Amino acid sequence: MDIPRIFNITESAHRIHNPFTPEKLATLGVALRLEAGTRVLDLGSGSGEMLCTWARDHGVVGTGIDMSRLFTEQAKLRAAELGVDAQVAFIHGDAAGYVAGDKVDVAACVGATWIGGGVAGTIDLLARSLRPGGIILIGEPFWRQLPPTEAVARGCLAHSITDFVMLPELLASFGQLGYDVVEMVLADQDGWDRYEAAKWLTMRRWLEANPDDELAHDVRAELNSEPVRYATYTREYLGWGVFALMPR
Repeated sequence: MDIPRIFNITESAHRIHNPFTPEKLATLGVALRLEAGTRVLDLGSGSGEMLCTWARDHGVVGTGIDMSRLFTEQAKLRAAELGVDAQVAFIHGDAAGYVAGDKVDVAACVGATWIGGGVAGTIDLLARSLRPGGIILIGEPFWRQLPPTEAVARGCLAHSITDFVMLPELLASFGQLGYDVVEMVLADQDGWDRYEAAKWLTMRRWLEANPDDELAHDVRAELNSEPVRYATYTREYLGWGVFALMPR
């Protein structure tokens, strides 16, 4: 079980696998008013930066689940580096359908809502692990500007304009599902730059070290095209944020 190898290559040097900077991640932790002992479940936990830094800074405890074997190992190393490996655990596995054995205070899926078939399904999944009065965290893209054509939407790596909505519509959709939006922290273009542009140096270094790898052609093609594609489309049209929800 693993994610496609191309992602393990391009994001192997990332600590955060979304457009949040460390500062934004810290802002989110403060905004949630986390207290020592808060129990957190993170589905699609990547390299564990959210759980690890919140354990260090706020004393949370919790579990992360991720399909990437590489990212899960990196999360365990990060926990040990920060001295929080007694507070957090990381499991290599499929987060789709995962329900915590004991109810948690914060149930999160930050940027992997495909595990529940979309936002609504992922919220339903997270709610099964949540204690009464707990908070659900959803990380999700939205349109900063509505793409004028389907070609522009595809340039943002969406299948269609209808894949995402504008921010007000996204916020309204949470209410339609029966949840109050109680906090939000949004990525900015600097965060997008750090997420996307950091891949380019990783790809270049990987190509230098692995010229004969079976994926070398694909990585070279991506390195050739991604800077212009990103600057033309994603950076201008696509937003991203983490939204804190509580059942009504």
